[in-house]
Amino acid sequence: MSVKTSSLPVWIERGLADLFPLGSIEEPERRLALRIEESLKKKKPLRIKLGIDPTSSEIHLGHSILFRKLRAFQDAGHIAVLIIGDFTARIGDPTGKNKTRVQLSKEDVEENAITYLEQLGLGKSPETSLLDFTTAGRLEVRRNSEWLTDLDLAQVIELLSNATVGQMLAKEDFANRIDSGMPIALHEFLYPLLQGYDSVAVEADVELGGTDQKFNVAMGRDIQRYFKLRQQFGMLLPILVGTDGVQKMSKSIGNTVGLKEDPLTMYSKLEKIPDEIVSSYLTLLTDLDVEATMSSNPRERQKSMALAVTASFHGLPAAEAAQADAASLVAGSKNEIKDIFEVSMSVVNFPAKAFYFLSAIGLCASSSEARRLIKGGAVRLNGKKIIDPNLEFSDSNMLLGQVIQIGKKVFRRLVS
Repeated sequence: MSVKTSSLPVWIERGLADLFPLGSIEEPERRLALRIEESLKKKKPLRIKLGIDPTSSEIHLGHSILFRKLRAFQDAGHIAVLIIGDFTARIGDPTGKNKTRVQLSKEDVEENAITYLEQLGLGKSPETSLLDFTTAGRLEVRRNSEWLTDLDLAQVIELLSNATVGQMLAKEDFANRIDSGMPIALHEFLYPLLQGYDSVAVEADVELGGTDQKFNVAMGRDIQRYFKLRQQFGMLLPILVGTDGVQKMSKSIGNTVGLKEDPLTMYSKLEKIPDEIVSSYLTLLTDLDVEATMSSNPRERQKSMALAVTASFHGLPAAEAAQADAASLVAGSKNEIKDIFEVSMSVVNFPAKAFYFLSAIGLCASSSEARRLIKGGAVRLNGKKIIDPNLEFSDSNMLLGQVIQIGKKVFRRLVS
């Protein structure tokens, strides 16, 4: 359910699932609209915190919802404070986990962090980036090892005094693990407290998080109050449902659209998502007016959404080319199709049967998977379905420049 307040700008309310505290007229410190008004009068931008733990190397559209809201604050003149949780990532956020997470090395976390920043727009034009890295005074990138590494035992104990065992065990994830007999390591209790201390260190006015992060964001308010700082507002956004239309977007489930995917693959995935989640994608991933500008035709809504999202990461010309290429592939057109990732055939020993070929070039995990996909009608070559796993390709020249398609979402041009 979306939060509606008559006093907040539309760009804040869009897609907002929860805002706390909401406050009343008699409680100015508990009303975000008044803090925004104050910041404008004093010409002192608000500090908008978003913390990310680089526990993997890829960002997908589910992650992008928070960054889009952070970017909206940037565009409104406020300061985005992006915290790279290089210290807390080594503990691991227990939210949504049914077991203790494997602790990462410092080197792994830093490598992932650099990849994250590149995907967010570091070194790129703001027009096709999630965040604005170029406008002076709009972005601070901080690593929480700056202030967490040197905390001594007395300070850690002081932090621990801000929460009770009852509070921690009331956290849904911990409660579920206790009920199911799964162990909880003591260091996991530290995570929300350290994450809360981040809000103290950067003097956050607002913290962004997913709806599953309310406990952690609220902890930031508690820790700020303990250190006699002005408390932040918590702004929570929905969890994006994946391309399957059922479960949340997750790499482990395989229902993601990655930010690094080429325009054609991104567009092709997006135009196939179930009708019932198109509106949420439009709301959370685009700035389009869902009601006023979108066609009532479900297929046209899918295509409009896919075009807008792809354009936001690759630019409108590339998105329009991807849309045209996707239509050509579906129609089995032999016209020249551009902007498709290439895959080399240099590792293939010709003559090669189709099932071996797909496995050798890395589009299938194994020959058995390739056989299954071919028999299931999921493989096409230049739009024409391959139905025989034993179809033999005599040499690479007969395939050079052609487009191989796996399912509805994976397209690769074959090169030598």
